[in-house]
Amino acid sequence: MRRDYFELEVDSVDWVDTDADPSRPHVYIDFHGPDGVLRDRLTDADGDLLDAEATDVAFRLRESHEEDPEAPGVVGVTNRITGEFIVELNEEADDVLRFIRAAREYGESVGDGGGEFAVEIAVDDDVLVTYQKETFLVYDAEGNLMRTESLIPSGVEL
Repeated sequence: MRRDYFELEVDSVDWVDTDADPSRPHVYIDFHGPDGVLRDRLTDADGDLLDAEATDVAFRLRESHEEDPEAPGVVGVTNRITGEFIVELNEEADDVLRFIRAAREYGESVGDGGGEFAVEIAVDDDVLVTYQKETFLVYDAEGNLMRTESLIPSGVEL
């Protein structure tokens, strides 16, 4: 699937830079491509939509973030069982890292010590799935996990 078929919007992250009350960050991903393609990727072998535990969210830098805060990268939602990409789209590092920071601070504000965020995936504004997630992995341009930038719940071993 082409990355330009997807639009990504985030909500509930501006409070991080202000004194506003924390709210759970949301990622809205809308697909505008061939009918059925995304739905097929979001469906398991039994024909049911994948649940949150069957998916992973990650960000892979394509250049060094240290040299360029706006370094490009790819946000991906994958099928945890098969490893296949469900969604891939281009985003800037600063935007993604700000989102992760908001998710981390939201988790701390509600007292669980981890991060929390929601992901909605839609086709032409019709929401297919909504996932509540606590993990968002970040990889550098060489494919190495950036633990300090990632959102990893306590007690999780990778």
